[in-house]
Amino acid sequence: MLPAVGMPTAPGESTEAPERPATTAKESLAKSTGKIAIASLISRITGFLWKMMLVWALGIGLRNDSFNVANTLPNIVYELLLGGVLASIVVPLLVRSQDDPDGGKAYTQRLLTVALSLLAVATAIAVIAAPLFTSLYVDSSTDRANPELTTAFAYLLLPQILFYGVFALLMAILNAKQIFGPPAWAPVVNNLVVMLTIGVFALMPGEISVDPVRMGDAKLLTLGIGVTLGIVAQAVMLIPPMLRTGFRFRWNWGIDARMKEFGGLAAWILGYVAVSQVGYIVTTRVLTAGDEGGMTAYYNAWLLFQLPYGVIGVSLLTAIMPRMSRAAADGDHPQLVANLSYASRISTVTLLPIAAVMTVVGSSVGVALFSFGASDVAAAGRLGDSLAIAAFGLLPYALVMLQLRVFYALKDARTPTLIMLVMTAVKVPLLYLAAGLLDPTQIVLGAMLVNSLTFVVGAVLGQVWLWVRLGNLRSRRVLGVILFTVFASGLGVGAAVVIGMLVPDALPSTLRAWVSLVAQSVVGLGVSFGVLAALKVDELAPLTNRVSRLLGRA
Repeated sequence: MLPAVGMPTAPGESTEAPERPATTAKESLAKSTGKIAIASLISRITGFLWKMMLVWALGIGLRNDSFNVANTLPNIVYELLLGGVLASIVVPLLVRSQDDPDGGKAYTQRLLTVALSLLAVATAIAVIAAPLFTSLYVDSSTDRANPELTTAFAYLLLPQILFYGVFALLMAILNAKQIFGPPAWAPVVNNLVVMLTIGVFALMPGEISVDPVRMGDAKLLTLGIGVTLGIVAQAVMLIPPMLRTGFRFRWNWGIDARMKEFGGLAAWILGYVAVSQVGYIVTTRVLTAGDEGGMTAYYNAWLLFQLPYGVIGVSLLTAIMPRMSRAAADGDHPQLVANLSYASRISTVTLLPIAAVMTVVGSSVGVALFSFGASDVAAAGRLGDSLAIAAFGLLPYALVMLQLRVFYALKDARTPTLIMLVMTAVKVPLLYLAAGLLDPTQIVLGAMLVNSLTFVVGAVLGQVWLWVRLGNLRSRRVLGVILFTVFASGLGVGAAVVIGMLVPDALPSTLRAWVSLVAQSVVGLGVSFGVLAALKVDELAPLTNRVSRLLGRA
């Protein structure tokens, strides 16, 4: 029997009336998540704006493909070193260290000392090894990729590794102290710096030289250095709030038992990232061997795919991770399960309707946003089709990320690595199958489909594994919310399709795309969330309450 829609949903609740502390915790979590979501929304919007500006300035072709591959290299190397570690296990360990007599000060200093030293050395090595990275990620056997241009960009962009690390370290420390605002807003500063850079780049005469590639090319230097300065600014923004907490960094080279524990957990995280990169390497090689612009289409479709998750999912994870870590540290598994169940239900009611409507408006999104400047309507439409195909994986992706955080809160870094191993074993052969069966212009569509199928596999595996580890996960309640949300989303999709039929075909392609995008999104999401509100789905309350407060202030 499915739970009633109107049942109480605060973390830690029972089937009886919730106690005041649970209600307070629910309100506090919703408030924290809401504040982070606003900053994340602005960050994602400005971040996507500069990606759009870059497409307008460079087009969807070889130069943009080369930049996108090079611009992912700092993230890849950083993730291989510390990114996954900092995002997953550092906050739980810092929360536990707050029980020390000094409030975790010495432990934090030792952590910073080791991490910063590793990052500095790794950044220098990565810059030197830029040509090697290019040969690994770019298939140079075709004329659709330019390894020399990718390498030139890599020399300018790989120094970002150090500053990504500094930002992530400071963000983890602030989040462990329940300070979420500055880390959420710092990426906005990064995006504004990059937007200014692209504006200057667009005003400069000529275009980036490809044959031959010249490191002294003014436009190449402007773009590469400017994007790197954005990451520098993002890291620097967190120094003042760190100082306001009273924390002062001192080099501390001491190694204690917990640092050894950190090393053991980090080894499994690095294994997780290394396995995931196998899938990414195959993806980039398949796309760069396909039609020109495939990598750019994939990259921007992926950013659009992540936009709702970045606003909702990341905000929720950031706010709930310290709570889950504290519950795990106290051995309070019922509270940990309550947090997991609550976050799963919130993710479902917010992300599933968006994913459903995204399948309808995907093509319109591509044409509306990217058919300007140096890009063309056909390439922009293919980008939008990629987004539409990938949309069904949005909720599974969010659930996978949530499940991983639960394992890390339990100081279990092995299980996520094993799950990623299975996901990659599914992904790689499917990517090669898509490359072999599809036309080169359609390979990017197959790659996005494979990504989403992989997330479905990961979400199912994670749920089963957590059930074995923690027992009852309140899955019936989650399933009930999923069913109600699927029903509401189906009605929203139907309404969006009907509205799309009413848009005149005689309109110019770009204008028609904009009209369809706005009309179908408003109607589709309005119907979906309206049905959920009519069904009195309690998990929608944080969203409706916040909208009501905003309207009340207007």
